[in-house]
Amino acid sequence: MATIESATEIRSFQVEVPEDELDDLRRRIHATRWPERETVADESQGVQLATMQELVRYWGTEYDFRRFEARLNALPQFMTEIDGLDIHFIHVKSPHENALPLIITHGWPGSIVEMLNVIGPLSDPTAHGADAEDAFDVVVPSMPGYGFSGKPQNTGWGPVHIAEAWIALMRRLGYTRFVAQGGDWGAQITDVMGAKAPPELAGIHSNMPGTFPSEVAKTLGSGQAPSGLSADESRAWEQLNFFYTTGIGYATEMNLRPQTLYGLADSPAALAAWMLDHDARSYEDIARAFEGDPVGNLTRDEVLDNITLTWLTNTGVSSGRLYWENKLGFFDVKGVSVPAAVSVFPRELYQAPRSWTQQAYPNLIYFNEVDQGNHFAAWQEPELFTTEVRTAFRSVR
Repeated sequence: MATIESATEIRSFQVEVPEDELDDLRRRIHATRWPERETVADESQGVQLATMQELVRYWGTEYDFRRFEARLNALPQFMTEIDGLDIHFIHVKSPHENALPLIITHGWPGSIVEMLNVIGPLSDPTAHGADAEDAFDVVVPSMPGYGFSGKPQNTGWGPVHIAEAWIALMRRLGYTRFVAQGGDWGAQITDVMGAKAPPELAGIHSNMPGTFPSEVAKTLGSGQAPSGLSADESRAWEQLNFFYTTGIGYATEMNLRPQTLYGLADSPAALAAWMLDHDARSYEDIARAFEGDPVGNLTRDEVLDNITLTWLTNTGVSSGRLYWENKLGFFDVKGVSVPAAVSVFPRELYQAPRSWTQQAYPNLIYFNEVDQGNHFAAWQEPELFTTEVRTAFRSVR
């Protein structure tokens, strides 16, 4: 039984992957057995054979994991136990006085990889052409079952529990006032933190907000939009209805039967294809990376860093269980009461209307629609994302 001291200890962490694990990965990559080509000329049947074959070719012959390992180990990483589970996190303190502590939460199929290019600009703005007044102490944890964090052995680690763990983590780090940011699962977890409204939480920022009124959310997937929606609200409904009717198969499987996905632990190609197929717009951008034409920062190395991290930690199945654990409506209003900021990216699953956003976040301090970026906002457009976060939190400093 852990003592109180050991249970709250913060331990330094470094990534050290044995060479034989990389050899095994390459062997499995080279042994990939392929299906036949899809019978359509577009991606309507899923991740296309040509994309996967180029991904696997590059992964097995040119990709350098040691480059990524060194990149991670250049950052201060830590482990600490919360509610019996090891939580891995990056913690970069700003060199500037009065930096605002910020916890950023990733999503699925993402990881801490999504945030690596924003940590420097957020923590040390003067080194990136910005003002010291916009500095943050940055904390980026790996969610339970993801990356280097522990894999829950019991049920109960849903978004609400994670939100509570993040509040405990920030308190353990000694922060008496902090802000939180998230997209995808991170957005839901951040919203829950904002609804719990601990006294230390000064505000939140989301790039995938939960704004759908409950009566509207119930109609998603039905094909019949409710009456009385404005043009922006109708657009949002149509975007999410498209996602619910054509693109949510992966979430349905993980929501119902995550343990069935043994291929994610056994085949690198299966894991890669599963992780690429999040939503149509993101897949289009990621596929372009393997065609030699990356969109923003979504290069083939960045994409494979994320997939390789998931493979080496064998978290394909454990990360999927978060869908099974979740009891909240993904895009529903969560009852956030703290100051809230929202950035709307044009190729997100849906573009949140200002009207619904104002209703969902009664203490809305910032709302902005940007002109580029998809679901992986921080990953694809780190400079734009950084600017949004800096601007969003200026009024709560």
